[in-house]
Amino acid sequence: MTNLISDLNIQQQQAVMSGLGPILVLAGPGSGKTRVLTRRVAYLISTMGVNPFQILAVTFTNKAAREMESRVLELIKNVPQGLSMGTFHSICARILRRESKYLPIQSNFVIFDQDDQVRLVKKILKDQNIDEKRFQPNSVHSAISKAKNDLLLVDSFPVNSYRDEVIKRVYQHYQEALYVNNAVDFDDLLLWTAYLLEEHSDIKEKYARRYEHVLVDEFQDTNIAQYEILKNITSFHHNLFVVGDADQSIYRWRGADYRNVIRFEKDFPDTQVILLEHNYRSTQNILDVATSVINKNPYRVPKILFTDRGQGEKVSVYEALNDRIEADFIVETIVNIVAKRKAEAGDFAIMYRTNAQSRLIEEAFLGRGLPYRLIGAQRFYGRREIKDMIAFLRLVHNPNDEVSLSRIINVPPRKIGNKTMIDLHTVAQNAKIPMGLLLQKIAENPNSGFYEVFSNRSITALEPFGRLLSSWISLRDASAPLELIDRIITDIDFHNYIDDGTEEGLGKWENVMEFRRLAAEFKDEDLTTFLEQIALVSDQDTLREDTNIPTLLTLHAAKGLEFPIVMITGLNEGTLPHNRSFDEPEEMMEERRLFYVGITRAQDQLYLIYSQERSAYGFSEPTEPSRFLYDIPAELLSNLNRSSYHNIGQGSSKKSKWQSNNKRKDLEINKTKEQKYLPGTMVEHPHWGEGLVLNSRFDDGDEIVDIFFKGVGQKKVATSLANLVITKSNLK
Repeated sequence: MTNLISDLNIQQQQAVMSGLGPILVLAGPGSGKTRVLTRRVAYLISTMGVNPFQILAVTFTNKAAREMESRVLELIKNVPQGLSMGTFHSICARILRRESKYLPIQSNFVIFDQDDQVRLVKKILKDQNIDEKRFQPNSVHSAISKAKNDLLLVDSFPVNSYRDEVIKRVYQHYQEALYVNNAVDFDDLLLWTAYLLEEHSDIKEKYARRYEHVLVDEFQDTNIAQYEILKNITSFHHNLFVVGDADQSIYRWRGADYRNVIRFEKDFPDTQVILLEHNYRSTQNILDVATSVINKNPYRVPKILFTDRGQGEKVSVYEALNDRIEADFIVETIVNIVAKRKAEAGDFAIMYRTNAQSRLIEEAFLGRGLPYRLIGAQRFYGRREIKDMIAFLRLVHNPNDEVSLSRIINVPPRKIGNKTMIDLHTVAQNAKIPMGLLLQKIAENPNSGFYEVFSNRSITALEPFGRLLSSWISLRDASAPLELIDRIITDIDFHNYIDDGTEEGLGKWENVMEFRRLAAEFKDEDLTTFLEQIALVSDQDTLREDTNIPTLLTLHAAKGLEFPIVMITGLNEGTLPHNRSFDEPEEMMEERRLFYVGITRAQDQLYLIYSQERSAYGFSEPTEPSRFLYDIPAELLSNLNRSSYHNIGQGSSKKSKWQSNNKRKDLEINKTKEQKYLPGTMVEHPHWGEGLVLNSRFDDGDEIVDIFFKGVGQKKVATSLANLVITKSNLK
């Protein structure tokens, strides 16, 4: 026993050695929750003498389950067989195979993956003559999945609108199709297990008696179905040990319900609540910033996070002129810190709210010829919806491009099958013309005898696309890239095709909007120049095998990770928090939790970055800093460009109180460092000519300024070396 707890703090020891009954361990970030959970399992076996056969430990990923098992085996050698460890889905699958006689499926059922499920929904929509544009397969499947997670069978599916009626009808056929195929989907694994335990008292008693102790990791990520399973499976012994943190619940869109943490104490009134507040990851300043942000969320148990790692550096706040300068600042900061040997490139993580935000950051790295690693998503130009848009443009630019034609001729689906494509290729070869030109000729005269090789059905499918292609080509030379993109998006209804109302669909559409923003920057260029620029960026291989390179990832993908230096970018209203959370209090609370998760990934240094303007729909618009920034006490922050017109700091009156706090701090600093080059100042450089100061900051006693020079672009200079002459001052 001494070996099990000797390296644990008092709170961790209390959790590991807790007695019987329900136990709720609220574990702050970096507090060693996995260690506590595995030590608890080892403690039950080695000290309390519990038979491993009577222990069930569940988590959410196979990786976490394997890690949990390996740690337990390391703690206790020669563990007897019978210990049940795994994910919710794997454990439920085992139960369903054993108890299949109670179900409408046999024990050798197959599990349909996501693609199988959506494909089945799509087939049902077609069979039922339901318009896919109005009821997109992914969106319908998402609604069915949510119903199952809420334990709603077909008969109890609520109908409040025509859309609900259609979804219920599809749900009915979907379930019948699963039965015919002797199949289940991922949600069925939970749904049917919850059903068995609730409706069959003998099965409930069987498993409730067997599992004397049930332990759950990441409890805040459980949904209603999982919570009901846990309640029933612990109904005999009542020994439910859960570890989680409602403040880190960021998967609401997957069905996770942080309120299960609150329900736990209500449903188990004799619960022991243990707080793990000792953080082993971050400095105290970082923890205090995180606490100031999350404390604004209601319905939570407050935690006082503390660490032995010292106060650490203040959290750096940087305001850029726009989102492109945000990206440049990130890369330049990394380059400078690495050059001074204060950190290694692999110490840095750049985090953002949506995948689309990675584009400018990737380009900033590529512009400097620097490698990076992208986690949780393909690099921007490798994403399917972006490759599709590029293929459309390449085909318009060059109708001979048969690779691009083959990629998008069925985007969205046009019922052009393999045989039709083979016939199209054969006729084009015989006529010695490219397939793109052949399509245009079919559109001009579909009844020409030359095309008798095609069936009427093929002509019906090919002719409309040929007309579209002809119309796009006619616009090519007189239109800017953005105009052409918008015309293609409208003509093929690309928005409804990729955005099915799910989180994934929304992300795809945001990527397309980011692509439009890029095109807007080429308003004075032609399509050739635009495509050439894309090729130069997208053809570079950025996915190196190196380990010592910066990491780019979304805040959702950052869960469970940690980095010495974290840079959170895009901290503006509408980005983080996301604009769709403005009218939904629950969504806004999750946005705050998401920011909290990002902050607490940082070990040593944290940068919070926002901009005065952000590009949207091809135009740059003024934007406000994230409301979350105003919750952070000014004394915890270091403002990297003190001339910002936004003063970030704490106060109920939002800016006014911050302004007074920061003004007082600025006066003290400027006694020794007087800022000379404020944003808006016009300067003259001996080689680059006249320029506009965008940003200014101090670094090792020298004032460093970002200046935009007409005809040259943006440059970063040290004022002590640049021989700048101020031609128009912006000093107040």
